Amino acid sequence: MPGTGSDQAEASSTRDRILDVALDLFVERGFDGTSLRQIAEPLGMTKAALYYHFESKEAILMALHMRLHEFGRVLLATVGDEPVTLETWGKLLSELMDQMMAQRKIFLLHERNQAAFERVHNKSHQQEHEDFETWFRTTLADSSLSVHDRVRMAGAFGVVFTALFLSGDAFSSATPDELRDELHGAVDDLLRNEPATGATLDHS
Repeated sequence: MPGTGSDQAEASSTRDRILDVALDLFVERGFDGTSLRQIAEPLGMTKAALYYHFESKEAILMALHMRLHEFGRVLLATVGDEPVTLETWGKLLSELMDQMMAQRKIFLLHERNQAAFERVHNKSHQQEHEDFETWFRTTLADSSLSVHDRVRMAGAFGVVFTALFLSGDAFSSATPDELRDELHGAVDDLLRNEPATGATLDHS
């Protein structure tokens, strides 16, 4: 018989608790330095019980990575088929930043365990990367938007992506609220709809 709703909810809750404990351990000790027993013990579980939810330690790592994919799914679902403007781009990035800040530790996980992520890379999750990249490039190539707007849209996205994904521990001294406020301010500065002045930097 299929499981009841409460059984499925409990299983989902257990999976989330496993992932939360694994995330802390992988960030602190590294993926290779963490065993399944070390993940199971704080949860009061045996390794066998852990295998009921995840077939391997690599499966746990991939499940943590897929939490990041949820950002892209939400973004694409929010946009739908509607045309993107400078204003809507700002709203999308604002929502994306808040979601990413809530999962800030996952970015540290990536930074500190790059070799492990390369080992668990698979085609199905690569397809989601490619779908998002295609959407991103198509949006920025929309000639109904001015080059002025599209450059600022790309720059604003780069600010968010770099600060939260590529910077590793660079901003670890900042509180979440401080970093969020600074990111919002930087994005707002870039997306402020002011006409280009045509001025160029003097490189002499």
